[in-house]
Amino acid sequence: MARPGASQWDHGNKDKDGGSRKPMSSGHKAALARGRAESATVRHYLEALETSKPKRGRKRTPASIDRRLAAIESQLAGSDALTRLHLLQEQKDLLDERSRVDQVKDLTALEKQFIKVAKAYGERKGITYSTWRAAGVSAAVLQKAEISRART
Repeated sequence: MARPGASQWDHGNKDKDGGSRKPMSSGHKAALARGRAESATVRHYLEALETSKPKRGRKRTPASIDRRLAAIESQLAGSDALTRLHLLQEQKDLLDERSRVDQVKDLTALEKQFIKVAKAYGERKGITYSTWRAAGVSAAVLQKAEISRART
């Protein structure tokens, strides 16, 4: 019979053998925290790589985007309704592209953090060089992280 206030799934603080569970050691807690931090670093770097993948066509610089945005702003006032619609869409697209270009600058900080943890994370999780490459990580970054092609 369950004790009052306990659900049917609550078996107290017992392990499989019926003994009391021992609290986690501080070393175990630190290892779990380190693993979570490494996972977050790897995830943030891979997500940043995804969002900053180069698009087809001519590459735009922040200055060229700003020039086009200024030109659109001056054209909007004297445009007909349909041209205005297209200009507004182009303006939105350029603003989105501008924010992506700004995010690429942040990639260097993420890359530095990734380089610090990638080797340990990959070894712990069994991630090979080719898998890192398939995920979009450059060979240069893997070399800096001391992840080699050879299995050790």
